[in-house]
Amino acid sequence: QVQLVESGGGLVQTGGSLRLSCAASERTFSTYSMGWFRQAPGKEREFVAGIRRLLDITIYADSAKGRFTISRDNAKNTVYLQMNSLRPEDTAVYYCAADSRTIPSRTDSEYRYWGQGTQVTVSS
Repeated sequence: QVQLVESGGGLVQTGGSLRLSCAASERTFSTYSMGWFRQAPGKEREFVAGIRRLLDITIYADSAKGRFTISRDNAKNTVYLQMNSLRPEDTAVYYCAADSRTIPSRTDSEYRYWGQGTQVTVSS
């Protein structure tokens, strides 16, 4: 059982930055592919970014490319999402997820473990 705890959300103005963190309880954290998803009110949860297990190969949603960066620190069992140039449409609850598959999936149903989420609000 992997427990994930997100932090770092908050209120920021348009154009600002936030760094989200997701701490994992699992000592074998490096063997999990990790993903960040978000869900805005009234919308389905959507993929934001993913990072492959063992190797720092990353994938992004088109909406995140060039603005967001996913990274991981296996020594700290933590994955990060650096978000720059934030827009009001980035407002959502952001979730991290983990799965033991090799390639991070863009599909939320393929992740086994989830955090509780952290709210990100971008004001215009």
